Amino acid sequence: MALEYKRLTEKELDIFINMRINQLREEGAEEEIDLKPALMDYYIRHMADGTFVSWLAVDGEKIIGTSGMSFVEKPPYFGCPSGRMGLLSSMFTDPNYRRRGIARELLDRVVEEAREYGCGTIQITASDLGVKLYTAYGFVHNGNFMQYKL
Repeated sequence: MALEYKRLTEKELDIFINMRINQLREEGAEEEIDLKPALMDYYIRHMADGTFVSWLAVDGEKIIGTSGMSFVEKPPYFGCPSGRMGLLSSMFTDPNYRRRGIARELLDRVVEEAREYGCGTIQITASDLGVKLYTAYGFVHNGNFMQYKL
């Protein structure tokens, strides 16, 4: 059966959220809270206002790959004169389907969404698995990124 690519809708959110949590686990995140309610709230609100989009890879009835792009705006700067940025997330492919170009196709689709939104840059915190994909795509490391946890 041929893979199909489609945009995420609310009816797939439960599966999408479970895959997001599996992705976080695979990356070594510690589960300190039940994240499902916060994720559900985030995705419903931001899908409705157009500041989150996701493309899915589907094999038959099974979602086997996910992607996500959140759109944010900050004051313009030389590297991003529009101030609009895409924050890439939720890139996950079922381990049984990896190395088949699925992640690349999903990435193409959300990058195009960011382009259409008017983003001047896309950022991601990449897992070890994702670095090769993003580097091959043209992403470069930005040594200035720092984070402060509140």
